[in-house]
Formats: sequence, structure tokens, C-alpha cells
Amino acid sequence: MRVQDDNGFLAQSGELWTQAVAVWQTSFLGVSVGHGLSAIIILVLGITLRSLVAGTLITLLKRMAHKTENGFDDAVVEALAGPLKLLPITISFFFALNILEAGTGSTAFSDVDRIIPSLVAIGIFWGLHNAVAPFIHLMRALQNALTPVMLDWLTKALRILFVVIGAAAVLQIWDIPVGGIIAGLGLFGVAVGLGAQDLFKNLIGGLLVLAEKRFLPGDWIKVDGVVEGTVEAINFRSTLVRRFDKGPVYVPNSKLSDNAVTNFSRMTHRRTYWIIGVRYDTTVEQLKTIRDRVLDYVTKHPGYAQAPEVSTFMRVDSFGPSSIDFMLYCFTRTTNWGEWLALKEELAFTIKTIVQEAGTDFAFPSSSIYLEQGAELFSPPTAVDASSA
Repeated sequence: MRVQDDNGFLAQSGELWTQAVAVWQTSFLGVSVGHGLSAIIILVLGITLRSLVAGTLITLLKRMAHKTENGFDDAVVEALAGPLKLLPITISFFFALNILEAGTGSTAFSDVDRIIPSLVAIGIFWGLHNAVAPFIHLMRALQNALTPVMLDWLTKALRILFVVIGAAAVLQIWDIPVGGIIAGLGLFGVAVGLGAQDLFKNLIGGLLVLAEKRFLPGDWIKVDGVVEGTVEAINFRSTLVRRFDKGPVYVPNSKLSDNAVTNFSRMTHRRTYWIIGVRYDTTVEQLKTIRDRVLDYVTKHPGYAQAPEVSTFMRVDSFGPSSIDFMLYCFTRTTNWGEWLALKEELAFTIKTIVQEAGTDFAFPSSSIYLEQGAELFSPPTAVDASSA
């Protein structure tokens, strides 16, 4: 009985194994369960280990880059950190697809095989897209010819170009005709262009502003009738100017290219122009004293620019309705608004002192009444006189 039980158990175990093998070999869409699970496991491992593998490669590349003195290769390694994470996924897809094709013994996955070159193309153009910034950084020496804003625009244009070329490469891999899409976009672009003339006008205006170097981010500009403030960003369509009350103004680039723009940040000096009026009873000697002392102060003060850089004047200019007017015309060396205000204040205190020490004073609007000799004064009657009458 014992031998019969053992034989029965072995027979049942063999039957169970046979059923398990049959299930393992059961195919779904031509793929056995075993090959399908193996492919899934490889894909899961590739996705799980992508950060570890990419991190290890980045560490090795950084060690090699640190051996050089320039920071360009370090920046390139940082830019490639993202695309390198795609490498383990690409490898896992490669082996998973090979296992599926081996299990089916056919070319049923020939279309799926295009995933591999697609991932390779995405990785290459992703890397080129990220590596644009380090390469543009090498061109910083050309800032005299290319402003920082132009380099920023060049960076954006190259990145867009790599995205477009990469997308076209992936479409070609999947046998999608790129030429037809481009032709369709061309017709669509003509239709859109007719209604987007302002967009292209502003884009060209921005290019003209950059080419002429009218202003840069951080400059204080004034466009008559449009805006006055500090430039924060020059974009493709508009320029962000922040007014002095901190309100942002988005100005179309066409207005900045067509209108006159005053760039106060590029002033070499800052002007002070005052009309200083003194009383009419000021003598000629007092006028000369005021003129000479104010001019001596301005010409000897280190904060004020001198000839031949600028012109400086302190002269009796005109006879006003209520005053004899001096014209003070001078320039400070600083263009900073706060420092200029401080110099103006100091100059005002000095002129006040000089005028007082000269024995005269400032004039203010007034009227004088002159009576001819022998004229009879008329006094209107008071209330008391009227009642007594």
C-alpha cells in the first residue's frame, strides 16, 4: 500500500508540474507567459535602477571633469544628467524586446523595435538641448558684439531647433512623412501670419532693439508717451519695464523700435540747471560776489565734472518781473539719482549761505506801488464818519 501511495503522489505531482508548464507556456498574442513576465521584470529593473545607474555614470564623469581647470566640461556633465537617466530604460527595452521576439520566433514585434531608435534619438537631442547653455556660456567673451539678451535669445532659438529636429527624427523612424506635415504647417502658417502681423512686427522690433543695443535689462529708460522705468526683461514679443511705482508694464517691442527712447543709464554726467533770483536792490558788487563764489564752489568740488568734459556756467541771465536772475548750469560726475540729490542739496545750502553773506536775499513775486509827487491821498470814509454826517 505504501508503494502505491508513493506512486500516486508522484503521478499527481508530475501532472501538476505538467499543468504549470502548460500555463507558463500559454501564449497571449503570440507571447508566452514566461517570456512576457521576463520582459516585464527587465523593464521594471531598468526603470527602478535608472537613477542608480545614471548617478554612477554622472559621478564618474564629474571626477574626470574635475581634473581639468575650466568649468565647461563640468557644466556639460550637469546638462547630461537627465538624458543619461534614459540610458538604463533604453537598454531594458532592448533586452525585453529581444526576449519577446525569441519567445514568438517571428517578427511580430518589428514595429515595436522602433522604440529603441526612438529612445536613442530622444536621448541624443535631449542632451543637445541641455548642452546649449554651456556652449553659449563659452561665447560670453563675445558680449561686446552679442549682448547678454542676444545670447539668451540664441539659447532659446537653438533649444527650439533641437526640439524640432528631434521630433522630426522620431517621426521619420516611425515612417510618418515629415514633408507633408511641414507643407501643411506652411499653409497653416500663411493663414496665421495674415492675422498675426503684429506678432511678427514685435518680433522684428525686438531684434532691432537688440541689434542696435538701445538698452539692456537693468537700464532706466523713458519712451515719451509710453513708459518710464527700469527694463527687467526683453522677450520675443514684448519688453517688461517696471515703473518707479513698481508697476510692471509690458510694452510691445514695435513701440520701442519705432519711438524715440531715452536711456538714462548711459548718461556720462547728470545736469543741474537752476534759475536763482535775487532782489532788485542787490548791488553790482554783490552780484559779482555771488557769481564768483558759487562758480568757485562748483569748479572746485570733486563731485562736479569740469571742462573739457562738460560746460559750467554761473551768470546773470535776465531781469525777471520780481528778481535779477542767475543761471546755474553744471554737471555732476555721478549719475546715481540718490547721490545727485545729495549733491544738489549741498549746493542749495551753499548758495543760501553765499547769498546771505553777500548782504542780500532771494527774491519772491511781489508788487510795488509808486505815488507821484503832489498826488492827493484818498481815504474812504469810515462807519463813524458816515453816522455823524
